[in-house]
Amino acid sequence: MTYETEEEQVEKIKELWKKHGVPLLTGVVIALAGVFGWQGWNNYQDGKAAEASALYQSMLEAVLAGDGTEDRARGAELAEQIREQYSGTRYAQFAAMMQARLAVEAEDLPAAEQLLSELVADAGDPVLEEVARQRLARVLAAQDRAEEGLDVLTGEVSGALLASREEIRGDLLLALDRESEARSAYQAALTALEDPQARPQLQLKLDDLAEEA
Repeated sequence: MTYETEEEQVEKIKELWKKHGVPLLTGVVIALAGVFGWQGWNNYQDGKAAEASALYQSMLEAVLAGDGTEDRARGAELAEQIREQYSGTRYAQFAAMMQARLAVEAEDLPAAEQLLSELVADAGDPVLEEVARQRLARVLAAQDRAEEGLDVLTGEVSGALLASREEIRGDLLLALDRESEARSAYQAALTALEDPQARPQLQLKLDDLAEEA
């Protein structure tokens, strides 16, 4: 629609404003609030991510920089802080993985089991979940629960993850005196590797079983 004069256009705008001015203004305000609110949320999230990243870096430095008990304790404290303050983030999941490792080193296997079980249940990422499953299987085996460890190793995996899973299965089966099955698991692990020579310990495990067969 066009208008013949500027006066008519102005009058039309005035008429529209009288009829729809308040709803129109409200709609504009809501739209702007949505835009700035979303930007503010993104800025907030970016800030939280930066904080989590810095804290995670401090945790890694504490754990990896030294071998002392104090360093390990500090790393565990920072990992717990990350999990509490940034729960639901990938940093919290990685921190839980580190906590589990530190718990194993401290011979607190029940704590490691709980952390890894939570990761398996809530990882939301197939790779992270599989790594947690494999570590959990080893923790269970270390508590003389190899059968439970075998039950944990489920789901589809491939490549290096399949190789490490089958090696763990072989170790657990061997602990249960199921040598034939262990041999098959070690062979499957070697087959899954692109370069079997990269894992010479696998071939040694297989050779040891062949000698006993």
